[in-house]
Parts: sequence; C-alpha cells; structure tokens
Amino acid sequence: MPTRPDQLSKEQVLRWASRREQVGGRIRELRLEQGLSQEALALEAGLSRNMIIGIEWGRKSLAYERLWDIAAVLGCDVAEFLVSADRPPSTSPYRGGRRAMKSSDKHLGG
Repeated sequence: MPTRPDQLSKEQVLRWASRREQVGGRIRELRLEQGLSQEALALEAGLSRNMIIGIEWGRKSLAYERLWDIAAVLGCDVAEFLVSADRPPSTSPYRGGRRAMKSSDKHLGG
C-alpha cells in the first residue's frame, strides 16, 4: 500500500483526481441550487472559503468527517455527493450569502 504521492501509479492519481472532481462538482451544484455562496457554506461548515474552493474544483481532499459537516449545511445526505453533477461547474462567481432563488435561476443553478 503506497503511503507517499511518489509511490502512487499514474492510474491511481487520475482515479483519485476524478473522484475529487465528482464529489466537489456535486457539492458545488447542491450549494448553487440553494443560493449559498462559498463563503457562507464555509462559515456554516467550519471550513475556510479557500478549502471550499479547492474541494469544489477537485484540487483538495478533506477529512472524511467534514463531508458530514458540509452535508448538514446543505441539508442532504452524504450519499448525494457521490451522484455525478448534472453539469460542469460555472465559472461565474456568486458572492452573496443565502438568497431566495428566482425561477429563472432554478434551471441554471445560480
């Protein structure tokens, strides 16, 4: 069992990256569906905004228990994070806290 990054095969590195992107993309999708900013999610989950950004873009992994913290804020089960996102993440930022979704935003995800 490899314990350091330099001991991993390329396939394993790609597989883990793909999984981080899948979970992060789904977290982003659920967050945007609720009109929740990255900063608001971070504050409510006890994480930094930079950590949320890294998670959503698949660049950072997190402690197993933190998935439950994020799920509690999003009001969902952790299993929801394992479902593939419906669309790729949007590059346009949302800088508010929580907001009421307009009917035109519901189909766009934010």
